[in-house]
Amino acid sequence: MRVFGLSDMHIDYSENRLWLSNLSASDFKQDVLILAGDLTEDLVLLEASLTGLSEKFAQVLFVPGNHELWVRKYPDIDSLEKFKRIKELTARSGVSMAPYHAGSLSIVPLLSWYDFSFGQPSEKIMANWVDFRACRWPGDMDENDITQYFLGLNCELDTVNQTVISFSHFMPRIDLMPNYIPETFSYLHPVMGSNLLECQVRKINPDIHLYGHSHVNVQVVLDKTEYINNAFGYPSETRITKKQLRCIYSD
Repeated sequence: MRVFGLSDMHIDYSENRLWLSNLSASDFKQDVLILAGDLTEDLVLLEASLTGLSEKFAQVLFVPGNHELWVRKYPDIDSLEKFKRIKELTARSGVSMAPYHAGSLSIVPLLSWYDFSFGQPSEKIMANWVDFRACRWPGDMDENDITQYFLGLNCELDTVNQTVISFSHFMPRIDLMPNYIPETFSYLHPVMGSNLLECQVRKINPDIHLYGHSHVNVQVVLDKTEYINNAFGYPSETRITKKQLRCIYSD
């Protein structure tokens, strides 16, 4: 059995959707696919894609990213109601958002958001970050409340096995951002993830943690955990992404 990791497919772009649909229907029947969020904001397209992938892999594991929680196309619901609908459609499509155990391997999904613990947001990001317009939250929930809500749904943080993999959409620590990324992009740091997510990662103490969101492919070992980002990214992002399915574990 192999475990493949992928994030930020953004299949709203036809070329990305074609790449995903062209994955072999026979090569991965014994394997697991981890999808670390940002497939699409469209619920119909999300369900169709997840259903197709579940037919190609032995198991598909998924957590939504920020794009999944956009409600621009769904004016009658908020982002938490959309999250509930995502949970329902993943179940219908044969995809799991729950911890997965197979022999000596355990895989633990971590829901999350960002809480500005990586830095305070500037006027530039407040004016330009799409989430602030495309998401809609009930009541007076702010980023801290949203982060606490999703982190509170995570379970089996005490998982012990020969090999443990955790995964999230958001970055668990900002020092995963490579030094070669220009300083001009540091204004994005506040919306990249949360230090509280890293606290949960450290509680699990996984061998591997897969994440997405930054669209920057990374492989680095920190605190004895191998952090991997295998983002597919937008069609134009060819320098910071490799646009390939990546095996992150094989037994």
